[in-house]
Amino acid sequence: MSTLICDCNKTMPLDPKGLGAVLNENLTLHSTLCRREAGAFQQALGQGEDVVVACTQEARLFGEISEQTEGAKSVPIRFVNIRETGGWSKDAAKAGPKMAALLAAARLPDPEPVPTVTYKSAGRLLIIGALDAAERAAELLADTLDVSIFSTGPGTDGGLQERRYPVLAGRIEALTGWLGAFELKWQRNNPIDLDLCTRCNACIDACPEGAIGFDYQIDSALCKSHRACVKACGVAGAIDFTREPQADSETYDLVLDLRSTPAFTQHAKPQGYFQWDGQNQRTLIELRGLVGEFEKPKFFVYKQKLCAHSRNEKVGCNACIEVCSASAISSDYEHQQIKVSPNLCVGCGACTTVCPSGALTFAYPRAGEQGVKLKTLLSTYLRAGGKQPALLLHSQQAGTRMIGDLGRAARVDPDMLGVPARVIPVPVWHTASLGLDVWLSAVAYGATNVWVLMAGEEAPQYLEAVRAQMDVAQAILTGLGYKGEHFRILHARDARDLAALDADLQLAAAQGVAKPAGFAVQADKRATLELALDHLLTHATLAEPRPELIPLPAQGSPLGALAINKDSCTMCLSCVNACPASALQDNPNAPQLKFIEKNCVQCGLCVKTCPEKALSLIPQLRLTPQRKEAVVINEMQPYACVRCGKPFGTLKGIEAMLGKLAGHSMFQGEALERLKMCGDCRVIDIYSNPNESRITDL
Repeated sequence: MSTLICDCNKTMPLDPKGLGAVLNENLTLHSTLCRREAGAFQQALGQGEDVVVACTQEARLFGEISEQTEGAKSVPIRFVNIRETGGWSKDAAKAGPKMAALLAAARLPDPEPVPTVTYKSAGRLLIIGALDAAERAAELLADTLDVSIFSTGPGTDGGLQERRYPVLAGRIEALTGWLGAFELKWQRNNPIDLDLCTRCNACIDACPEGAIGFDYQIDSALCKSHRACVKACGVAGAIDFTREPQADSETYDLVLDLRSTPAFTQHAKPQGYFQWDGQNQRTLIELRGLVGEFEKPKFFVYKQKLCAHSRNEKVGCNACIEVCSASAISSDYEHQQIKVSPNLCVGCGACTTVCPSGALTFAYPRAGEQGVKLKTLLSTYLRAGGKQPALLLHSQQAGTRMIGDLGRAARVDPDMLGVPARVIPVPVWHTASLGLDVWLSAVAYGATNVWVLMAGEEAPQYLEAVRAQMDVAQAILTGLGYKGEHFRILHARDARDLAALDADLQLAAAQGVAKPAGFAVQADKRATLELALDHLLTHATLAEPRPELIPLPAQGSPLGALAINKDSCTMCLSCVNACPASALQDNPNAPQLKFIEKNCVQCGLCVKTCPEKALSLIPQLRLTPQRKEAVVINEMQPYACVRCGKPFGTLKGIEAMLGKLAGHSMFQGEALERLKMCGDCRVIDIYSNPNESRITDL
């Protein structure tokens, strides 16, 4: 691995010797690496190892140099920004540890490949909108795409006299799908058949009410049934008022929607669907490029056996369905699970953040890879002498742009401080893709603050979900005695928000752990959470006597206990069968109900399954060892069979059943008495009773 540092015009206080000591590498400071000193870059490429370049401004130029360097095309090049992220801040002199951390993280290998989702587009484009505007848009795209139009009216000018594109009309029933697989369902409900219409305009001239426009469709609200248009249409025969409405469907690869009300209401529209106001030409440019075969990572992994969505036809956890901004997740009620469409999924990862059980995990990058990155950043920073590190999680596009704008503003504006030396910007695939388990792990690794920068591109439900998760995480740390505010959402959309962002980044550090943790983030979300909690509890500064538990917010908490009303509970154990996390257990040797708080994901399936409504959720974190033990929360006296004496149920359960069935016509006399018997004795009694009717007697 070769690391190259460039400081054009010496605008940053860099210490290559100190950085090299932390990275265990001899570093040379360059001033014109992309110009006169390009030979050093080419020499590094010639070694055949990965190259890290501490410059993002000239990434394109470095790529061109690599292409022109013999034998260097296959050498991976990673770029890292140490300038706007800290070198241009007012306390840049203290930013050495942060720069070392950023360089160390850049040296990590790329995430392992994951399965991909494929889209195939032949360029069949559907344009929906007024006919005049749709035909104008078609003129700009028809040289590349195969255009069809669904007319919603004539618009201001009506259609062209020359019919250049297939035109559909009627009432849209549904538009579903994604890039390469859109399906339009509509109903042909107009007397004029556009396939037969020759646009001769005779019907328009003949109609006395003006009910026919230049979209060549009849407005039923204006038509008075003179039928003059039918006669004027003559030989073409395109107008037939006796024609029944016809349902039709067609498939397309792309959709351009010119209507003000979109066909899809979700925040993240399907790939291949575009809404256009007639102004932004970038939309048309992007459309023109969507012909061919495309791939994206399959961003999620789903483990049905861990899912707490439904059991026994009862719905428990709906968190992933409610948070998904792409409508990619739905309930598969028949199979008692969720269903995720990889084609609709946009990879935000919010579903994995709110999933309490870890049934949904983010696959690209994986949780373990994110954990290695955070651990590398924090351990390198602390090893280089840094104090009180704060992680600033931001998106790779809008968030990176805001950080860059702030750094440049700090360079020229005396009132702007820039990104502080202790704040480490961390680009992530999406700001909603990390949650409680990773944030607490970061604190266990030594971070005193974890901030998430929202740049206005997130769906509203993402903001609510991240805030709810932060409330739970903060309640845990506060309950453990860690002082200060550890988690916060920062907001910045454009240059007008830079001053507020600059001020937010100066917030005081919260209290961190005395000793950073050494565990690794696991693939299992619950396992990671337990490791982080154990470390944070070990180094907690709780006053004696220590509290037994920490109350947690109800919304978003994946941790908690159960309250049971023993007077109502009949020990039917339906809750045990419903629990997806083995938090509830029975005792095969005695009528007991046991509960392991550590396993509980607070999905509520047990609460909804309980026929007696005897259970309720308690969001909390118990701090005693009892949390990991199977604790008896209810037990009852067994009911003995009246025939053989063998216990087969609980006294309360059998008495409740007898009370409910005593008045039923099917359970009178001997039949009611059999309810007091075990299963074996019930069968014996039926077959040995001479008063029972047998099939052989019929």
